[in-house]
Amino acid sequence: MSTQSNMVKVAVVGGEGIGPEVTAQSRRVLDWFAAKRNVPMTLREAQYGLIPYLATGKVLPEDTAEAMDEADAILWGATGGPETTEVPVAARKAGSLLGLRSKYDLYANLRPIVASPALSASAPLKSEVLDGVDFVIIRELTSGIYFGEPRGIETLPDGQRRGFNTEQYTTNQIRRVARSAFELARTRRNKVCSVDKANVLETSVVWREEVIRLHKEEFSDVELTHLYVDNAAMQIVREPRQFDVMVTGNIFGDILSDCAAMASGSLGMLPSASLGPIDRFGRRKALYEPVHGSAPDIAGKGIANPLGSILSVAMLLRLTLNRPEDADLLEKAVQTALASGARTADIAEAGAKKLSTTQMGDAVLSALDKISAKEHA
Repeated sequence: MSTQSNMVKVAVVGGEGIGPEVTAQSRRVLDWFAAKRNVPMTLREAQYGLIPYLATGKVLPEDTAEAMDEADAILWGATGGPETTEVPVAARKAGSLLGLRSKYDLYANLRPIVASPALSASAPLKSEVLDGVDFVIIRELTSGIYFGEPRGIETLPDGQRRGFNTEQYTTNQIRRVARSAFELARTRRNKVCSVDKANVLETSVVWREEVIRLHKEEFSDVELTHLYVDNAAMQIVREPRQFDVMVTGNIFGDILSDCAAMASGSLGMLPSASLGPIDRFGRRKALYEPVHGSAPDIAGKGIANPLGSILSVAMLLRLTLNRPEDADLLEKAVQTALASGARTADIAEAGAKKLSTTQMGDAVLSALDKISAKEHA
């Protein structure tokens, strides 16, 4: 990668399943911004998954680890799929996405939920429910039940098997992700909804108490409400427009953000950013990825929706590169492409023409060219 100090280093890791297909379109978008808008970044492609495992014995080989260690931002595709069975569990665990989140301390996962008017006909929810939906779920990403110890599977004396996991949160783990939510809300509509299960779980009791304490100490100007997770799931599909910023723990955030995909039309539409702590130079490590998984049933068919990955690039432009105008431009281009009728199979209305993954990338790039030309006319 370039050693120029003003260059932001981006590692592009397509991964497995549909990951390489959708990330290829995001790479085209990144190249467009580098060429047409002089965005100061250098890109380094790296492999992850079965292919490098067969060559090196590691799903995360040394050169990929080096690329990600050096990078300011990682553009990630997807992991998992049928090929997972060809990789031993130990090797898979050694290079897992959970491990990367922990390694880089990517504790705050931002998932914007924006309903596109162009997709109202194909969205699972009624158009009147989706009108005006624009909120962000912030999921705590490096603690909770996914990382808690002890965990495991054991055989009891009577021969039964028992699986166990540990849900736990500390004051600092809660406060830093809650602080991210309050700070973001101040740039939006100044509302935070904290989601927990404090009527049942002690971890949620601590969660709620610490969020309330932080709010009182530092963010009393921000409106704070609380919901139990079961009610939150219902409210997301009943009246999603009520939310501005929602903050919650790891497992609740995982479930609720997939539920919220129905408010955007498709899981394939959702981007995300996973952010680490700010260092002494004012920088923070970040990993950007579409929320969808590897979708092995359609991998290799060229029909996956790349918009979740492309919109993740918009988040990269805004949060790592500090180019909000370029981020706005890309988001506008995506909406323009959708308004023109561009549809992949997952968001197509009955009888509509279905574009391939590459054709959807073409539609976004064409919209970028047209919007950019108008700006300079």
